[in-house]
Amino acid sequence: MSIKLSLVHNSTDVEKERIGVNSTYLAYQSQYKLNDSYRVEVDQVPAYVVVQLDAAIRPALIYLATKQWEYKIPFNLQREWPYPDGAFQGRNHYATARLATTEEIATQTNLSFNSYDQHDESNAYPHASANAETRGEYVFYAKNAIDGIVANAHHGNYPFQSWGINAQADAYLQLDFGRKVNVNRIGIVLRGDYPHDSYWKQVSVYFSDGSKETFALQKIAEEQFFDITPRQIEWLRLDDLKKDEDSSTFPALTEIEVFGHNLAK
Repeated sequence: MSIKLSLVHNSTDVEKERIGVNSTYLAYQSQYKLNDSYRVEVDQVPAYVVVQLDAAIRPALIYLATKQWEYKIPFNLQREWPYPDGAFQGRNHYATARLATTEEIATQTNLSFNSYDQHDESNAYPHASANAETRGEYVFYAKNAIDGIVANAHHGNYPFQSWGINAQADAYLQLDFGRKVNVNRIGIVLRGDYPHDSYWKQVSVYFSDGSKETFALQKIAEEQFFDITPRQIEWLRLDDLKKDEDSSTFPALTEIEVFGHNLAK
């Protein structure tokens, strides 16, 4: 299968592109401009693709529901920044995209991990969204909860980005997989910047098959794991967040991990 990787401006002007069979790369020796994007194109869908669009950000296996996916290159336009220093900056860049192997697709893994998730829906999965994000700031976007970074001793700048709920009592986070997957275990990393932070003593997970599971959480920094009844789902929602009755206003989520395997290629 062919795969094309392009650098485009304003989603229309192609600055550089390269096509390969099963894999390709792009080397770009200039500074990015605001509204630059990487575009990945495949000739068959659905497709599982491993992308690494910046050397400072881990590769991710993503599921493409359409033949074209665009990743908007982020610019540091706010007070705090959820990416490593130097990410997407400078003049020397190297990006790669390749089709995932059969073994990568079939293995039991954290199906929620996507270091290249974006705030807006882009037809690439997994994708996290929420009905509340603190002050609309990058470092509190829902996508931070699936970026693979579990540092939780502080809040704000990388590596302490998190999902912040803006003190909203009915906040929830939705995780879409874009296809049916089999899941059997969930991991939750609470943000633990105590005493600034509070925590949720109980949360519920609603699944697309109509089922629900509720978990009691502890006020600890370590990841908390919960084995669940195996089920086939297309999405889940973290909801019914029961805050502890302490003096802090700010419970938050550093990471959610959902373990299982893909049902089909």
